[in-house]
Amino acid sequence: MSEAAEEGFRPADLVEMEAETAVDAVVRHAARLRSSDLFLLSNEKSVNIAVRRLGTVQQLGVVSREKGKHMISYIKAQAGMDISELRRPMDGRWLLDLGHKKLDFRINCVATLHGIDMTLRMWDHDLGLRSIDQLGLGPADLSRLIGWLSRPSGLLLVTGPTGTGKTTTLYACLQYLNNGERKINTLEDPVEYALEGIRQSHVNPRLGLDFPELLRNVLRQAPDVIMIGEIRDEETALTAVRAANSGHLVLATLHAAVAANAVQSMLALGAQPYFLSACLLGIVAQRLVRTLCPKCRVFYDLSEAPQTFEEIRPLLQPGEGQAIYGPSGCHECYEVGYAGRTGLFELLTMNLEIRRLIAQARPPEEIQAAAVRNGMIEFRRGALLKVAQGVTSTEEILRDVPAEYLGLED
Repeated sequence: MSEAAEEGFRPADLVEMEAETAVDAVVRHAARLRSSDLFLLSNEKSVNIAVRRLGTVQQLGVVSREKGKHMISYIKAQAGMDISELRRPMDGRWLLDLGHKKLDFRINCVATLHGIDMTLRMWDHDLGLRSIDQLGLGPADLSRLIGWLSRPSGLLLVTGPTGTGKTTTLYACLQYLNNGERKINTLEDPVEYALEGIRQSHVNPRLGLDFPELLRNVLRQAPDVIMIGEIRDEETALTAVRAANSGHLVLATLHAAVAANAVQSMLALGAQPYFLSACLLGIVAQRLVRTLCPKCRVFYDLSEAPQTFEEIRPLLQPGEGQAIYGPSGCHECYEVGYAGRTGLFELLTMNLEIRRLIAQARPPEEIQAAAVRNGMIEFRRGALLKVAQGVTSTEEILRDVPAEYLGLED
């Protein structure tokens, strides 16, 4: 690719560019923004180009329908996809070397009313993966997670809605475990990142190779650690619990809003309460919030309201909780006021009381209350802590965490 768009990006310039040059400009700009996704969305008379940056979709520009088709075809060709197929969903992968950085795109195309919509999931090789101490966990929660990973067997669940960083957390855990002392196998849909030293497999429903079938076969490979990309059916849930109870360390993601709800989700998928309570090591529930740009964040003094962070005062370090900060906007953060993202976590640790509640299939509200008594920092206090530390803003917390989990609804 050329260096045409390296110095700057102006949406109006896309109109005059050839399709290949326009792709070049858009990809380079998306990489500079550290976007997670790039979208080409077909409309009746045009194609919209947008990115997802820090969890928020931002429009980059609009091109004619004809040029948009050429851009989509060019990307398909680079990814080795069939450019003549316009009806069936398609997946592809494009490895792009820009010289100063390497980009990895996972591409999906879907036919819509007005044409093909293309989504490119972006990963910058130079940014790499996060380690467990870069996820945003507090010291106590980080110690809990390391303790769980040090156990020879059991089940560790990572939960949250789509797009909240569950895969990032699992990969951080895998990197921590990947010291050559244990055989690690993963089951993914698809394989997100290649990790040296880890045996990675991806499901292929077209061949009848779904999570249950793949998990049964991976268990015959004598793994010490198994990572399951997502528990989404009864057979996978039952096999994961059985594997965790029979001497394997099993890491898996699951869709649940808060930590205690993960227990209810597993029971709904047919897991037996007694066996689940026996093997469960802990549950990580998470959300992602944007972090304030350190160059332009705005200071608001709290000397007139010292009680603001009274509830979490024991969790604060000296000097924290004296102010709150808000977004502003500058050249460094592209005028949005935020410069990155970090995790907001609940870590549910097991004790005798919680194991008994799970074995009795008690409601999640009881399990959640017991977890808080056992030292869990729930989303509400965790959000307050991030605000008191100046990591994020109250506006961002209200945007990303539902009000019922912040104690703002009756």
